[in-house]
Amino acid sequence: MIELLLEAERSLSMGRLDEAGRLYRLVADADPHDAIALVGLARVAAERADDTGALVYARRALALDPENTAAGRLVERLTDLAAERGSVSPERTTAPADASPSRRRGLFARFRREP
Repeated sequence: MIELLLEAERSLSMGRLDEAGRLYRLVADADPHDAIALVGLARVAAERADDTGALVYARRALALDPENTAAGRLVERLTDLAAERGSVSPERTTAPADASPSRRRGLFARFRREP
């Protein structure tokens, strides 16, 4: 799968959105818990100015992997951008409470077994 992800990343960096989206989709379909593929799909959607679709994919990635900083930053950026553009309703721009950075436990806290 890593080969597909690398090829998808190359395609995305070259602006070949259809190919990148197809490759990320292949990985996501093979492994629905692959947060990297979901972030890729979010980036493709964002490049296509599909704020709602991008935010949905980014939130799914963050829900699967709360420590995924790329997904977290993408959710924040897309939420802010969508609010500025008015392209997503307010209830859709609020990240789930369990995925917000302030509610997540950091790596150090998990090792210390803090709640």
